Amino acid sequence: MPAPTIRVLIIDDSALIREILAKGLSSDPNIEVVATAPDVFVGRDKIVELRPDVITLDIEMPRMDGIEFLRRLMPQYPLPVVVVSSLTQRGKEITIQALEAGAVDFVSKPTANIANGLAAMMMELRTKVKIASTANVAHWKSLSTSPHSPARRLESSRALSESTDKVIAIGASTGGTEAIRKIITQLPRAMPGIVIVQHMPPGFTKTFADRLNEESLMEVKEAQTGDRVMAGKVLVAPGDFQMSVVRSGGRYEILCRQGEKVNGHRPSVDVLMNSVAQNVGANAYGIILTGMGTDGAKGLKAMREAGARTVGQDEHTSVVYGMPKAAFDIGAVEMVSPLEKIAQVIVNLTAHSAPVKS
Repeated sequence: MPAPTIRVLIIDDSALIREILAKGLSSDPNIEVVATAPDVFVGRDKIVELRPDVITLDIEMPRMDGIEFLRRLMPQYPLPVVVVSSLTQRGKEITIQALEAGAVDFVSKPTANIANGLAAMMMELRTKVKIASTANVAHWKSLSTSPHSPARRLESSRALSESTDKVIAIGASTGGTEAIRKIITQLPRAMPGIVIVQHMPPGFTKTFADRLNEESLMEVKEAQTGDRVMAGKVLVAPGDFQMSVVRSGGRYEILCRQGEKVNGHRPSVDVLMNSVAQNVGANAYGIILTGMGTDGAKGLKAMREAGARTVGQDEHTSVVYGMPKAAFDIGAVEMVSPLEKIAQVIVNLTAHSAPVKS
């Protein structure tokens, strides 16, 4: 039985880019470009008229930018959106804002070696359009709170000194930037050290970490080799590097290396979680969030087998229920939780289990 055709609307203010994207997407027999639009106002009319399955959206446009459009679109017509962004610093910053506003994923426009870069970009875009077509964005419907509304902070009675032997490892992919933001911005400062792998290219991970740092009580930064995993700090794996947690004397540190891709990813959740299982063991907590594929399932299982407590995001609140399902199916997940409760679950788990002395 042939796969259903994915109907795509392209919104971009450049006629040339619209033509390139339309031709590149239409080269896949399972994708049909039903319309293109030069701005979000024409795009809005096309959405109402055609009800596409997926939208590709430029975010730097005249009249109304893509961020404001997403903030207005998603509560009324929640549709999977793949952002087409630039690699400039401003482009990275507003791409993260677009993900916060409801975009499912993004691809970057090539800046060098345009011919080869364009072919690679189109291959990535076709893949991400297909993933986006399966995404669950229904939770944006009639959303009353702004994506910038301050999160409700959770209370923790634990002192920082009581958390120094514990490590929380979080892994995510498609839909994960917003899921991670919702969790981290709810957590109190007095939490064990947190290490995160979010599938994301170089540059964007630093922008993501910096933005999280602005909104969170914990300190958030892009990780570097030698960074100490410690209470009150969140370390985000840098794009295009594998990140591990290693023991150095009586403390845990970060090791970043180029390494091979694992499960097609660098950074890989499996690499991080396997290192946590090996070096932290029962002092750890593993969280697997929304994402396509199976990365993190085996690593989370290794953590659970080493005595760690493990949590998987539920299907209803996952944008893509791939990674949490894969982990659940092999017995890696101890408990399943909706996204809005995961921060409280983490606080409860870390407050009620004493660290194992090693």
